[in-house]
Amino acid sequence: MFIPKLKKYFLLTLIIFGIGTTCRAAGNLPFVDQKTIHFGFLLGINSMNFRVTPKDSARVSTLSPGFTVGIISDLRLNRYLNLRFTPTLYFGERQLNFSKLKVPDSLKISSAPISISSIPICFPVYLKYSAERTGNYRPYLIWGAGVMFDLATNSNSDNPITLKPLDFYTEFGAGCDIYFSFFKLAPELKYSIGFGNILVPFDQRAGLSPANQRYSKALYALRSRMITLAFNFE
Repeated sequence: MFIPKLKKYFLLTLIIFGIGTTCRAAGNLPFVDQKTIHFGFLLGINSMNFRVTPKDSARVSTLSPGFTVGIISDLRLNRYLNLRFTPTLYFGERQLNFSKLKVPDSLKISSAPISISSIPICFPVYLKYSAERTGNYRPYLIWGAGVMFDLATNSNSDNPITLKPLDFYTEFGAGCDIYFSFFKLAPELKYSIGFGNILVPFDQRAGLSPANQRYSKALYALRSRMITLAFNFE
């Protein structure tokens, strides 16, 4: 009776060892990508920019870093594709340089860059295409589009440049899922392109002083551009 029991224990030990070896070979969290729906959050930094269409000389002079925070909702479509919805709040700033702007001597304006603060909240939907997983790493590509609402706009103020609150945009990028023991971290680099002209024309702004009108008159259009480095925790 002792020998059959020993055989059973030996067989059970082999099965447990085999399962453990298989899990280690697959890396950390071997079944996490099989979930139909999962959630997470993201933290990151951004750099906002403009595509400037000037009448006179005007350009973006400085790229200032900003802060990004968002929520991740992920739906698994198949082994390689996921649909993602990530409402995200951005804090950032752009600076426009009008140092070569031609104005009459009677209108004394500063040649210093004009700072334009933005707090856009974005609602993008992405399609994520992932490569095969290798150990604890899985690179992917991401593309999507969404709508953006800028919470910092105020068209009735005397700011030299004011932006429209609503814009639509597309975004694409790449990242890599890194699997740890209890969570998945994904550094992700994305580039955003706004579709619309978000410049509020000077003739649509009540109470704008003549000196500040010169800045808006120097521009045909401003279109949003943004680079984001995000760290997704899932």
